[in-house]
Amino acid sequence: MAWRALHPEQFEWITRPHEPGEPARHVAELSDAAGFSHVRGNVWRYEPGAKGRRHRHATQEETFVVLAGTLTMYLGEPPERVDVPIGGLIHVEAGTALQSANHGDGDLLVYAHGYPPENQNAELLDPAV
Repeated sequence: MAWRALHPEQFEWITRPHEPGEPARHVAELSDAAGFSHVRGNVWRYEPGAKGRRHRHATQEETFVVLAGTLTMYLGEPPERVDVPIGGLIHVEAGTALQSANHGDGDLLVYAHGYPPENQNAELLDPAV
């Protein structure tokens, strides 16, 4: 098929591991459903107060587009805080330490696009927050 359209109600949300009482992160993995062959794409939903794990990708660069809320990223060594509002974009080069968080009162919704897709897991780092 030369194209595919996905509607939000088609997303299959996966709740990522988190501690009891800790706000959750949810991901809709879109690469297979959208037919991506050379990139990776996910939509992330962070509950208020949720934060991702600080990590670094060896070869994959990532671009994040904020669909709802404000994305807070902690980037580099030492971590520098960058806030990205709804409609904004942030691009992170491969090898850069990053951690994302939702410090807002409502859900954060972010589209994450990665290239090239990595076959191994990212290197996990000590948290920035």
